[in-house]
Amino acid sequence: MNFHVLTLFPDMIRDGLMASITGRAIKAGIISLEVVNIRDYTENKHKKVDDYPYGGGAGMLMQAQPVYDAWEAVNRRIGTEKKTRVVFLSPQGNTFNQHMAKEFAKEEDLIFLCGHYEGIDERVLEEIVTDQVSIGDYVLTGGELPAMVMIDAVSRMVPGVLSNQESGVSESFSEHLLEYPQYSRPEVWKEKKVPAILLSGDHKKVEEWRLEQSLERTKRLRPDLYEKWAAENQEYFVRKAKKEERLRRKLEKRLNCCTTHQGV
Repeated sequence: MNFHVLTLFPDMIRDGLMASITGRAIKAGIISLEVVNIRDYTENKHKKVDDYPYGGGAGMLMQAQPVYDAWEAVNRRIGTEKKTRVVFLSPQGNTFNQHMAKEFAKEEDLIFLCGHYEGIDERVLEEIVTDQVSIGDYVLTGGELPAMVMIDAVSRMVPGVLSNQESGVSESFSEHLLEYPQYSRPEVWKEKKVPAILLSGDHKKVEEWRLEQSLERTKRLRPDLYEKWAAENQEYFVRKAKKEERLRRKLEKRLNCCTTHQGV
């Protein structure tokens, strides 16, 4: 998968993404990162890319021409007939989530447009942007940090990026559930023990325990996500009810047997 970032601060993007998991994936050729300095495409001899907004107001506005020309140059290099998705990082966009990360990960190329100052001339946004996305209800100084957040999240969905692909499937939000609690050595720390089920070696019971923990944690901390999961997984509750009924009958049968023996 190929990421292309249009920005006024290319070093910020490179420094942020060339470390850790994304950096290793880029070096291994699993994903690629092209960082384009919008200033390189301005027609202004002083490399100026902004101007005062018509109608007045505070701050400066990024001009349409350098943004469009930078996008056009990237589009030519991609060279596909299909229009590449252009993600504009904006507080006005839809809020980024795990479902969106999975959707973007299906693309071969993604272009991220990072605004700055008071924004970008609306005309170029209308011309090139396919998706406006926000990472939360707050305002940042530019789109670079949101772009890095999104690239990090999307990259994790690309096969081969994670050393153990399962870890990308079981993490928080993958299926509307928060991640279950995890433990490592030692078995006892500050008098707190690792749950016995995790030491049992019974993989089926471990998976059942983890799901129960995820459900409990999600219901407590993010009831909105729990409701989504519950609505999509009604069969789980049916199976659980049947299992509990079987256990209840077993217990009842044992109690009846004990009562009968005592009577004898």
